[in-house]
Amino acid sequence: MSAVFFYISAAIAIASTAMVIFNRNAVHALLYLIVSLLAVAVIFYQYGAPFAAALEVIVYAGAIMVLMIFVIMMLNQGDAAVEQEKEWLRPRGWVGPALLSAVLLAQLVLLLFSGPEETARAAHYVGPKEVGMALFSHYILAVELASMLLLAGLVGAFHLARQKSPEGSENLEKQNAG
Repeated sequence: MSAVFFYISAAIAIASTAMVIFNRNAVHALLYLIVSLLAVAVIFYQYGAPFAAALEVIVYAGAIMVLMIFVIMMLNQGDAAVEQEKEWLRPRGWVGPALLSAVLLAQLVLLLFSGPEETARAAHYVGPKEVGMALFSHYILAVELASMLLLAGLVGAFHLARQKSPEGSENLEKQNAG
């Protein structure tokens, strides 16, 4: 039964990742990316790494997605952005990620309430100490490169958002004067 859960989670991860790549709407792509990260978290939990699953949800699906939403909101400015946000709030953009997330939730509930013999078949338990030792010894270069990449993306987004057209600065001066 755990193999079935794995294949369903893997299929959801692959499908939602493909939707991230091929979706033209940034917010919809971000929703599918969250679903993909949740599917990977279910796989981590299933194979005896609940701490890694929790980190996947908290760090990636939580904190980094909030940062990406902040950057998207920072880059979309003006009246056109308000109209675009109204379009994003329509239910048709949320149906796909909601259905895939519901399947993942059902899987996780079944995993949590299955007998101990199902969860005992996991490869081995990976605790916080093992994750910390691996991240800051064997994978320290990857951790540092990922942090530099995120910093470069944030600085680039900040500079893109700060560039103003000459008409925009004149409108700002008129608004401040009036």
